[in-house]
Amino acid sequence: MSRRFVSEHADHYPVTRLCTLVGVSRSTFYDWSTRPLSQRALGDEALTAEIVEIHEASQRTYGAPRVHGQLRHRGRRVGCKRVARLMRQAGLVGVHGRRRWRRGKPNTAPAPDLLQGDFTAAGSDQRWVADITEFGCWDGKLYLAGIKDLHDQSIVGWSMGERQTTDLVVNALVMALGRRHPTAGELTHHADRGSQYTSLEFSNRMTDWSINPSYSRTGTCFDNAAMESTWATIKREIRHLHGVRNEWQFSDDSALPVLLSSLSIGR
Repeated sequence: MSRRFVSEHADHYPVTRLCTLVGVSRSTFYDWSTRPLSQRALGDEALTAEIVEIHEASQRTYGAPRVHGQLRHRGRRVGCKRVARLMRQAGLVGVHGRRRWRRGKPNTAPAPDLLQGDFTAAGSDQRWVADITEFGCWDGKLYLAGIKDLHDQSIVGWSMGERQTTDLVVNALVMALGRRHPTAGELTHHADRGSQYTSLEFSNRMTDWSINPSYSRTGTCFDNAAMESTWATIKREIRHLHGVRNEWQFSDDSALPVLLSSLSIGR
């Protein structure tokens, strides 16, 4: 998993820096990267392509059980748990009846709320807040994960994608760490209890990089008000550029990096 993480981010960050973050040597990574994919990995790639096709054909309404049923109808003998795993990795979610405002269950957070509503910091890279927001476009939704420093109010890292996946928030954190280099053990990262932030993969990254995790209370939007104010600023400027209906496409998302870069300057 650590070597795959380095491979996925090697195009944007130095390999040496990434290897240090995940605790593997460069020689180990390069030895692994030259090996051919296993039959299981190749099978997962082919199966994921079928799953995406079925999910899109259902207008993104099918969850793992119904996708699994469609695969069986096609003659594919695979387990439902494998389908659920691949859908989770691809960021595919079906329609469900859960209340959308409740970002996570009360017992899912692996850490308590360390900020307790205090969105201030004595110095840079001591307290970061993170969140995901979405933008409506002509061809669907664009999701943006961002991280904000509570001392200088700057955006220190961000990541964009068509789905809300764990990779989305991990990529934002990697960018922030690559730009700011906080002291190990002195940084607190605060987020809501969404599945991306409470996932095992994200929690492991926090532990690997000696970051203190903090999670807001379930169903309390004010616990992440600092990040919400930033999203409001960005969306106001996007509306000014593209109109109230946000008439832009995924391929025309150049405005967002420009806005985020200006906000990364801070106050």
